[in-house]
Amino acid sequence: MYPGAQFLASYDAGRGQRYFLFGTAASFVDVVTFYRNLLKQKGELVFDSPATHQFDLGRFREETMAFPPSVTVKEFQSQISQGYPNPRPNGQPARFPTVIQVVPVVTP
Repeated sequence: MYPGAQFLASYDAGRGQRYFLFGTAASFVDVVTFYRNLLKQKGELVFDSPATHQFDLGRFREETMAFPPSVTVKEFQSQISQGYPNPRPNGQPARFPTVIQVVPVVTP
């Protein structure tokens, strides 16, 4: 996980999968660079705006998975958004400019 990232929530993705959200005060570019180095792969820029970059962690099996195992980095701070709100009352930072979604590899 990105150093200093804060756990935000976990959700049932269906088909026995969960995904996890983490917020960070780091920039989108810094987080993407971290995962490029950690995972030793380029990943893919899925959207330009808001910037969203995905790194595959394993093979997607449509018959048994709801989401592909992956790390997705999304930029939440822009001209129209101050960032993803911190769900903790009085949590710091109040908003996260970057959110990381992790869909772990599930072994049957």
